[in-house]
Amino acid sequence: MTAQTSMLHIRVDDDTKEQATEALSAMGLSVSDAVRLFLRRVVIDQAFPLELKVPNAETLAAMQESRAMMAKRRARFATADELFTDLEKNSRK
Repeated sequence: MTAQTSMLHIRVDDDTKEQATEALSAMGLSVSDAVRLFLRRVVIDQAFPLELKVPNAETLAAMQESRAMMAKRRARFATADELFTDLEKNSRK
């Protein structure tokens, strides 16, 4: 049985919509995705959700690397030992 859906209409100025669409796109979300996510968090937490932000350059690079690895279906490290060595090395920064 599929859940019934309802259309939600909101008014927002064009500039805000354009800027929000751009920022959400950088996070991999559409405006509709963001509104659904927002409403689900309100329901689950019974509170106003935490703020989402556009990822910084380092996080964005990691996300792009991850997507590339998933597309190639290969791991960055050949073994768990290599992974832990890299984690230990980079945790000292």
